Amino acid sequence: MINSKSIVVALAGNPNCGKTTVFNNLTGARQHVGNWPGKTVEKKEGRFSFGGREIQVVDLPGAYSLGAYSEDEIIARDFVLLEKPDIVVNVLDSTNLERNLYLSVQMMEMGARVVLALNMYDEVSAKQIKIDTAELSKRLDIPVIPTTACRKEGMKELVTAALNQSGSNNREPLKIDYGREVEAELSALAQTIKTIPSLADKFIPRWLAIKILEGDQNIWKVIGKYGQTGQLVAQRDASVKRLEDKLGEDMASLIAARRYQFISQVLTGIVVKPSSQKQSFSDKLDRILTHRLLGIPVFFLAMFAVFQLTFALGSPLADLVDQLFGWLGGVVSTGLTAISAPDFVTSLAVDGIIGGVGSVIVFLPNIILLFLALSLLEDSGYMARATYVMDRFMHKLGLHGKSFMPLILGFGCNVPAIMATRTLGNRNDRLITILINPLMSCTARLPVYVLFAGAFFSANQGIIIFSLYLLGIILAIIMGMLFKKFLFKGESSHFVMELPPYRIPTLRSTLTNMWDRSYTFLRKMGTIILAVVVLVWVLSNLPFGVEYASQESILGRIGSFIAPVFAPAGFGFWEAGIALLFGILAKEVVVGTLGVVYGVEEAGLTAAIAGSWTALSAYSFMTMTLLYIPCIAAIAAIKRETNSWKWTSFAIGYSIILGWVVAVLIYQVGRLLGLG
Repeated sequence: MINSKSIVVALAGNPNCGKTTVFNNLTGARQHVGNWPGKTVEKKEGRFSFGGREIQVVDLPGAYSLGAYSEDEIIARDFVLLEKPDIVVNVLDSTNLERNLYLSVQMMEMGARVVLALNMYDEVSAKQIKIDTAELSKRLDIPVIPTTACRKEGMKELVTAALNQSGSNNREPLKIDYGREVEAELSALAQTIKTIPSLADKFIPRWLAIKILEGDQNIWKVIGKYGQTGQLVAQRDASVKRLEDKLGEDMASLIAARRYQFISQVLTGIVVKPSSQKQSFSDKLDRILTHRLLGIPVFFLAMFAVFQLTFALGSPLADLVDQLFGWLGGVVSTGLTAISAPDFVTSLAVDGIIGGVGSVIVFLPNIILLFLALSLLEDSGYMARATYVMDRFMHKLGLHGKSFMPLILGFGCNVPAIMATRTLGNRNDRLITILINPLMSCTARLPVYVLFAGAFFSANQGIIIFSLYLLGIILAIIMGMLFKKFLFKGESSHFVMELPPYRIPTLRSTLTNMWDRSYTFLRKMGTIILAVVVLVWVLSNLPFGVEYASQESILGRIGSFIAPVFAPAGFGFWEAGIALLFGILAKEVVVGTLGVVYGVEEAGLTAAIAGSWTALSAYSFMTMTLLYIPCIAAIAAIKRETNSWKWTSFAIGYSIILGWVVAVLIYQVGRLLGLG
């Protein structure tokens, strides 16, 4: 009988195995997202009740192994090793068991209680593959449950197996035969570990001996907290020398090969594939979408379609939101006048709060639609293909293919994108990706693009905005190449990833992803942006007696002081300068500041900027907004990730120079060509 004690379930698995879908199925809306203690990698936790028992689910970062070659692997390994969850549900891609079981075998060697979820089981049937799950369970001596997470199939059986397994006695760790010579050295190392009580009590001696022998450098940091390691270091070095001299192979490769040999023996006779496998729908699509010549053009065509669709559908909705805020401003103004409210209160409410926040939130439909489109591409499996296609291209440029996904995440927000660089094991690759990530056009810049493109390029709004996103990508690649050549010389590490099958995105998953991202934008409306537009309004009214938002106000004087710097770029007037200055706090604030300065909502703001800017200076201004100083949150993320004020200052400094130079070039060359 299941008791009422709460248990902890860790979800582990390779990237793209459907682990997140399993997590969402189990926890529903009862989720919490934060960061791992002392880390900036996202930590997802959730709770649910089953059979009268409270279950806490911890979604571990996706990892191919527990070799601790990246921050994600270290977090997954340390949680299972040190936190000792009651059960580990290991989610596998059923169509690629040999590759996915490598992680399972490592956790079983650690002595973890494991339940295997053979996910994407519908693909097994579609490919006419037969898997004897009962025999696989018998050979590994752990529960094996077929699941299809996207259809919520097998979830009840999975939870039942996890609860039953969590209540079982401590299982013996899996023992793989690594060969006579290796086993002799492992036995000697394990015996030494047993003589160090602080280590023997905390870790399984044989597992620790394996990790030491295969050269896991990070494990020394872990065990150093629990005991003296000097004797083990000397013994390990002697063992490795003897083995490598005798076997002629490095230990990490040999141990990995023996694990795969064990997995192959386990799967013999269990997985039966048809003699002539019919080409699947995914395979047919991949012939085009991952083609070495067609893949990149198809990706840019897909992104172009996303932007065209976003603004074709979003503009009418944005007009409705604008009309709503215009009506609201009128109602508030009339109401405050009726109760004889002071003029400054009316001005704060109408010009400051409604005018400032309203001028930004009017673009929410465009942002929601963009997130919806990106969520559809991710959930369909296409974004994984885009990463694969871009890997070959980026390696030719000296960049790491795995850098592409953090860069794509930058289209949403640069902060989590910078944090996502933790998946890169090579320090130089991480630093390069962090430094170029702010050049990717996050949605915070989107209100600026929509405002100016709508005012000057209404017939080609989607094309103009797509060109800015493309410009950011091109400059990120160029700067990455320069950084690689002059600052971070050395080879990039290899890139390995699984391509998930194409799927029709589920409505729930897509809407959840869209809402999670849009909520961040809405939260800014009620915090940072509201605070900034009120501050801008105050500075627009000081010193007392000046005309609201005039050049004689404190705001106008600050803007006038910095405006000459931007004159060569075509927008050397104080309103532009002050908008860029406050935009450092959050890029959406650029539009909010302009809304307060001009004292109008979005429709009036479009007319106001049309009287100050030209089409050429507007494009130059959008370019400056794209490139100059990362926002405060992104700067903080860079500092946390690099743990260096030097690289943080470098990121700020080079982006200012790059933004100014490119904006000036666009404006000056455009004038020479007679465009402005």
